[in-house]
Amino acid sequence: MTLAPRTARWLVPLALTLLAAALRFIGLWHPQDLVFDETYYVKDAWTLLHLGYEGAWPDDANESFTSGDTDVYSTDAAYVVHPPLGKWLIALGMLLFGADSGFGWRFSAALIGTLLVPLVYEIARRLSGSIAIGAVAGGLLAVDGLAIALSRVSLLDGFLAFFVTLAFWFVLLDRDRTDERILSSEGIAGPLMWRRPWIVAAGLALGAACAVKWSGLYVLAAVGIWIVVHDAIVRHRARKEEWFAGSVLQGAIAFVLLVPVAAAVYLASWTGWLVTSGGYDRGSDANPLVALLNYHSSMYAFHVGLSSSHPYASPAWQWPLLLRPTAMWLARPEAGEEWCGWSDDCIGVIGSHPNPVTWYAAWAAVILAVVLLIRRRAGALTPGFGFALTGLAATYLPWLLYPSRTIFQFYTVAMLPFLVIALALALGWLTRPRDPVTPRDPSPVEVVSAEEVAAAETRAWRVFAIAFVALAVLTAVFFLPLSTGFLEPYPLWQLHNWLPGWV
Repeated sequence: MTLAPRTARWLVPLALTLLAAALRFIGLWHPQDLVFDETYYVKDAWTLLHLGYEGAWPDDANESFTSGDTDVYSTDAAYVVHPPLGKWLIALGMLLFGADSGFGWRFSAALIGTLLVPLVYEIARRLSGSIAIGAVAGGLLAVDGLAIALSRVSLLDGFLAFFVTLAFWFVLLDRDRTDERILSSEGIAGPLMWRRPWIVAAGLALGAACAVKWSGLYVLAAVGIWIVVHDAIVRHRARKEEWFAGSVLQGAIAFVLLVPVAAAVYLASWTGWLVTSGGYDRGSDANPLVALLNYHSSMYAFHVGLSSSHPYASPAWQWPLLLRPTAMWLARPEAGEEWCGWSDDCIGVIGSHPNPVTWYAAWAAVILAVVLLIRRRAGALTPGFGFALTGLAATYLPWLLYPSRTIFQFYTVAMLPFLVIALALALGWLTRPRDPVTPRDPSPVEVVSAEEVAAAETRAWRVFAIAFVALAVLTAVFFLPLSTGFLEPYPLWQLHNWLPGWV
């Protein structure tokens, strides 16, 4: 029995969302420790909620905070180097559920990580026109270890990934709306369109991304470039004589619709700092906007000069190879203190380990997409591949410019949505119905027709795709303990360490 398309349209994303929610919310209060950079962001979020700016904490504040004594901060300003929106979102979870449990300070991260799954599903479905391809993209993200881990700890990168992906979703909605208008329009240059609400929405999302982490600026630039280039391609395809002039003018309009609203959202995220007097550098100038500019200058100098050593640092060139995932939390009870399955020798880990089967296959899909685009053989999926590669380039390539900066592999969670979309599109391309190829010198007696050969090839690729997805899901289940921190037998943990840098 097969689902009717209309039923599948809502049932598939609902099922994926419920699966994602289960993997992200169950046991979210564990561990009752501040994991990795939670030591900064969770406590900063708590003081934002109470002071309007990030306050300072004593050196031993983590133990007090996790035991329920959350008011040991001072009104002195803390020096922070990331914008406040991500921390405000963390604060929202604590406002709703309190700060006495990890559930409260991780709620927002888990919610955002859950919502990212149906968002990726819908992008892949719309790019391909296939519910199955959307389900593969959303499903692989739902069970991916990196996506799960960054949804179960309150770091900033999960929020960044969501807002970046949301912006691309809005751009995709705008594309479907404006392409039709250009192709059906008259005139030598095509229409100049001011009414593009989805571009404004993308500006809102990208402003939020920048207000979580400055790396959102690269995505803002990439989205602007994509809008202009795509517009030019469509006008050229519509045979507009002045297509170039039309695309330049439309690009200027898109800038007006996109960038100012992003800047406004970014500035609004600093409202707490602007309307209070205690924030770091707040008194550096009588004009609060000048003081904010001074603070940003200091933050920029910090980021540019960040080159301190860290045992889990991983330069961007290593990320596709998955050489050094980040161990964000580790617990190793004394033998006999805990029981985990068949062993009393247990270990608990939270690491930024993506599903290696999905990860490496996705990079192979990226290479395939590039080759197909260069050779113009991607067919109907050409716009989809270009869209996914644009998102990947915006979230990955800028990091290659900082080879000596201290950065980490878990930053790749912002790339992950575009990787699984590219992988799902590649599987869709491989399993497409094939046109029969007639030999140049056919034999007098053909045992198998060209149509039968093409059909057999299509069936073989579909079997391969099903087997691959099954393998990816099984591998995700195998690696699930590395995303949750729940205890597992030490020998099983050793089997998870496929590469030397994973230890």
